[in-house]
Amino acid sequence: LGCVWRVLRTAEQSRAALLILRSPCCFPQLTGVLDDCFCDIESIDVFNNFKIYPRIQKLTERDYFRYYRVNLNRPCPFWADDGHCSIKDCQVEPCPESKIPVGIKSGNYNRYSQVTNANTDIVDCEQAQDLGAINSTLSNYSKEAFEDWARHDDAQDHFCELDDETSPDADYVDLLLNPERYTGYKGPSAWRVWNSIYEENCFKPRSVYRPLNPLVPPRGKGCLCLEKRVFYRLISGLHSSINIHLCAEYLLDEGWGKSLWGPNVQEFRQRFDPAETKGEGTRRLKNLYFLYLIELRALSKVAPYFDRAFVNLYTGDRQEDRATKELLLQFFNETKAFPMHFDEKSMFAGQKIEAKTLKEEFRLHFKNISRIMDCVGCSKCRLWGKLQTQGLGTALKILFSEKEIKNLPEHSPSKGFQLTRQEIVALLNGFGRLIPLLYTLGFILFSTNPTTPPLIGLN
Repeated sequence: LGCVWRVLRTAEQSRAALLILRSPCCFPQLTGVLDDCFCDIESIDVFNNFKIYPRIQKLTERDYFRYYRVNLNRPCPFWADDGHCSIKDCQVEPCPESKIPVGIKSGNYNRYSQVTNANTDIVDCEQAQDLGAINSTLSNYSKEAFEDWARHDDAQDHFCELDDETSPDADYVDLLLNPERYTGYKGPSAWRVWNSIYEENCFKPRSVYRPLNPLVPPRGKGCLCLEKRVFYRLISGLHSSINIHLCAEYLLDEGWGKSLWGPNVQEFRQRFDPAETKGEGTRRLKNLYFLYLIELRALSKVAPYFDRAFVNLYTGDRQEDRATKELLLQFFNETKAFPMHFDEKSMFAGQKIEAKTLKEEFRLHFKNISRIMDCVGCSKCRLWGKLQTQGLGTALKILFSEKEIKNLPEHSPSKGFQLTRQEIVALLNGFGRLIPLLYTLGFILFSTNPTTPPLIGLN
């Protein structure tokens, strides 16, 4: 197809290689209105490239968002564990206990203390000089309010099975030092994970062709209701996001003890070229846009939760926390300005009993998928799979908690709706994985359409 691949490196993100397709012949149908909504791809591209992309990098590099508490040692609940991948690039480097900022270890959910303020120059995993401490949730909680929150937390409509952050098997991981990339993990173990997701836990259209495992034949045709179509498209979009990141940062060579990473054109074409996927590649990329739209809607809806004065992104460094919250609120203002948000009210809108049953089925299917992430054999793949699945699960929790968010008390924690720090970090970083992908795909339209203004002011 003569597709030209380029590597885009920004000053802020020199560690990440972004794949750019320059030829419009590769995906001639990646335009127009998305199914099941009234938003077009071109509008998403413009909004993402000029409004969202410049802000998300600054946020995910802040102390509060770069550390993620995760348990990578949970056993697979569905089949005998294949064992962890022995490839060195599959491994995740947790932060040593001695280098975790004091605030994150203090368990202080209440307020800034002299101890945390005196340690704002703690050295992080990269030996940076300005790293502040991190607390695991919002500040200014009284002990009574926090315990009350914990009692009601289990009653919420969780779409994911959250890791127990107090478990001795849970570690803090610096996401900037453990980037998502292809590590060499593949074969039957990886096929089994995705086949279990699609064949057993996803409302998959029977006509969809998936070249994951050539031993699994396609099924017959079938129709799905809106809710089940949305579910499938979200999982497909998540799968596309993961695959594009792996193709962009592919392990090309391990010669002489030094790994060489870069874009793998052949792998990308195998997964997304319409000719090699029986036309499915374009649909997969459109599902990536649909996933972006759903998470964008959730971010715009959750803004009131963070608008409240007592909610702080607690790290133990007052100056850092104020700056981080200001950046986050600016980001939320941008998300609310998007004119063509997905209308989640169109879902589960039938008869009350049937709608409630369908919503619970939707929730349990997704929760099951979050559990399947503990079956991924590659630790680095498991890390990013768990984070992105939890980010999407948090977005769904937000979308279907409209009443609870509207009734949030202004000056105290709410029993009806809460977000843990783990959910907040996953939500922002999960969305952050989509933004550069849409930027590169959107760049195709800008660079091949002479009537479209060039991209400026992004770095």
